[in-house]
Amino acid sequence: MLIAHTHQLQSSQTQVLLQLRKQLEYPPQLEIWNVHGVDFCSLPPSPTVNTTCENNFITELKLAGNKVLKGGYFEGFAVPNKSLSQNFSMDSFVSTLARLTSLKVVHLVSLGMWGPLPDKIHRLSSLEHLDFSSNFLYGSVPPRISAMVRLQTLVLDDNFFNGTVPNWFDALQNLTVLSLRNNRLGGEFPSSVNSVNTLSEVILSGNEIDGKLPDLSRLRNLHVLNLSGNKLSSSLPALPKGLVMAFLNKNSFSGQVPKEYSQLNHLQYLDVSYNTLTGVPPSGLFSLPNISYLSFASNMLSGLLPHDVDCSSKLGFVDLSNNRLRGSLPTCLNSKSGELIVHSGGNCLSVNSQHQHAQSYCLEIHEARKSGSGGKNAGVTVGVIGGGVVALVVLASAFLILVKRYCSRGMSEQHLLHKPGLNNSDAGFSSEILTSARFISEAAKINAQSLPPCRSFSFEELKVASNNFNETSLLGEGSYGKLYRGRLDNGMQIAIRCLPSKKYSIRNLRLRLDLLAKLRHPHLVCLLGHCIDGGVRHDPRIDKVFLIFEYVPDGNFQALLSGNNPAKVLSWSKRLAALIGVARAVHFLHTGIIPGFFNNRLKTNNILLNEHGMAKLSDYGLSVISGKIDKDEGEAEGRRSR
Repeated sequence: MLIAHTHQLQSSQTQVLLQLRKQLEYPPQLEIWNVHGVDFCSLPPSPTVNTTCENNFITELKLAGNKVLKGGYFEGFAVPNKSLSQNFSMDSFVSTLARLTSLKVVHLVSLGMWGPLPDKIHRLSSLEHLDFSSNFLYGSVPPRISAMVRLQTLVLDDNFFNGTVPNWFDALQNLTVLSLRNNRLGGEFPSSVNSVNTLSEVILSGNEIDGKLPDLSRLRNLHVLNLSGNKLSSSLPALPKGLVMAFLNKNSFSGQVPKEYSQLNHLQYLDVSYNTLTGVPPSGLFSLPNISYLSFASNMLSGLLPHDVDCSSKLGFVDLSNNRLRGSLPTCLNSKSGELIVHSGGNCLSVNSQHQHAQSYCLEIHEARKSGSGGKNAGVTVGVIGGGVVALVVLASAFLILVKRYCSRGMSEQHLLHKPGLNNSDAGFSSEILTSARFISEAAKINAQSLPPCRSFSFEELKVASNNFNETSLLGEGSYGKLYRGRLDNGMQIAIRCLPSKKYSIRNLRLRLDLLAKLRHPHLVCLLGHCIDGGVRHDPRIDKVFLIFEYVPDGNFQALLSGNNPAKVLSWSKRLAALIGVARAVHFLHTGIIPGFFNNRLKTNNILLNEHGMAKLSDYGLSVISGKIDKDEGEAEGRRSR
């Protein structure tokens, strides 16, 4: 009894754990915590739950769930049956977690947590190991993590962090493992990594990191380097002599494989496949004492492989396929023994002729590199052709602009939705097209999987959400009707567009609404549903239509560009990111459905930014519902600040 008492957790710590369980929406693996009087410090560890105590305080918390989004697309919404619900707040969760002030180890994996990771995570000042992998976290990696100077392991794999990869790692001089795999981080490789000599693993694969990779030879304790699946485009970097595994595949590295790699005596695994490397791999790589795996596949390697190559006794796999190598394989790679697997197809080698190209295929690139003057002439030719192509593109663009301008003026409601007996026009939306619109954008199909489903709202729901359409909820008014702000019963904020009064045919209206509901893209303000009200029992025509959109809170692009609010001035990089996002949305509207949407009210006050700086185009496709073609009336919606 005395021993059990000394390990009993303090009541305040118990209350925090129970609060965390509630915020995680009572996952089944934590049912054991619900037993009255349970001693959290004495619970046996399991693969999904483990708590460790010291001096009656929680020092380790490890929870593993099964909420994983495989092969899907996530853009900041709760995902049914995958993430925690719309009511979950990552900010509140971290505030509760920070009350466990003695925590040294936190592993919260695949629990469905979603939202931006707040800066207040740095309140866990005693933390040494942090793992939030396989959740739905997005936004920037909090810069205040740099204040967690005791941190040894930082793992944020398989989330949706975006923006520039952080460059403050030099503040974490105890860091041994840095893993940000499979996120959406861009920018250049963080130079601050070079100042952290304690690092043993750097894993940044599956992001959008670009530019030049610096000399990494100073990281004398580095054993694992994984940068695969990025956009790095420099020559291969110098690597530390103690490196064991290097994954540099699926980038745009160029130049030759450095001869210095033949001195990496601890190297066991090297993958540089799917780059644009040239030349012949150094023969010393094959004889490194510990090497077991080498992959040079799908590069631009060319030339003759040397014959006098000694292969390491530990070498078990070599991939030279899909290059332009000639001659024969070295003797040690041509062995018939089953202990060494060699892939060499897609070259011009004298072995496996059924899987090799003709010699002329590999000589083309060889001759092109030898002929300097020929290269110059080719450059001139390419320049002339390129100039001609540019001129044609300019002329074609001017022609399309003229066609769009003059054709759009002539479109009427009859062209948008043809009545029976009228000839269909390719410029319009026939009933057949509206009912079976053919999407050609595969990305749009993926995007739509994680966006909230479009549904029908009742008029009573909208009255409650908008406080009976009170004037205090009015965001603005324009040619497409009034716009109100509202809040649903589940707490979700919405924007309600009340279309101008007009007698709509119920059949045509539903066709139009169905088509609009199919326009799903991360950079379009999401249509959540509609409400059709005002019809009479025996009257097939209605005069009240409401469209319900997601609420986008951070204002419009025009207001942010004006600089009236110094706290919300956009940097040039954020302006560019917003414009690129809107360009993607417009491209989708033009090409993602046949026929495309070309009247999308593309104005700066219709470009909205959410709380994470993501740009979203609003008021797109409304001409399909109203029957109007926007003539850029410059309507005053000054009060709109969604």
